[in-house]
Amino acid sequence: MRLKGKNTLITGAAQGIGKSVALELAKEGANVAIADLNIENAQETAREVSTSGVKSIALKLDVSRQDDVTAAFGAFTGEFGALDILVNNAGITRDTILLRMKEEDWDAVLNINLKGAFLCSKEAIKIMARQRSGKIINISSVVAFMGNPGQANYSSSKAGLIGLTKTIAREYASRGIRANAVAPGFIRTAMTDILSDEVKNEMKKAIALGQFGEREDVANEIIFLASKEGDYIT
Repeated sequence: MRLKGKNTLITGAAQGIGKSVALELAKEGANVAIADLNIENAQETAREVSTSGVKSIALKLDVSRQDDVTAAFGAFTGEFGALDILVNNAGITRDTILLRMKEEDWDAVLNINLKGAFLCSKEAIKIMARQRSGKIINISSVVAFMGNPGQANYSSSKAGLIGLTKTIAREYASRGIRANAVAPGFIRTAMTDILSDEVKNEMKKAIALGQFGEREDVANEIIFLASKEGDYIT
């Protein structure tokens, strides 16, 4: 087990990619806090995670609110003590072309996807700096580099995560903190499952392997970065 006894907090972990990451990290021995706005789903995911024989709790968290973030990290340290791994996964979309995009659509996406990672990273660094160890892993996206029609807000938020990650890495390497970002391409999720075959086939043409990735593929990258094997990467 590569992550045995490592205490982990994952945002947006009640479902989707975040849930898969939580389940896979637990199989590697990590204790996992499931932080999500949907506390009922978070509690169910925490129960599933605990079947791997690790400790798991659910935390209600709106990552865009400082008071929520402070309370969640306080509850986490009260339960686990040390914080070894933070995965900033929480994210939303509000898709439409730029000229139709409302200011509130822009703000909502940036507040969750980018501001949320900033607030959570800040709280994590306070803990990790005292420990002189810790890993922060941000879930960005391939659209951070290539853009995507109808996703000016989402693409900007994910590009911002890249800049945030690089800055954290440079500022806190001397404190033993590593920061990295994973930028998935098209991953098979409930959102892609409802697309027509025609749309799916067009999307696959842009992928060298000609197929969607699986949520577990993302989780495996995170496990590598979180483990000892990823210690020289930041």
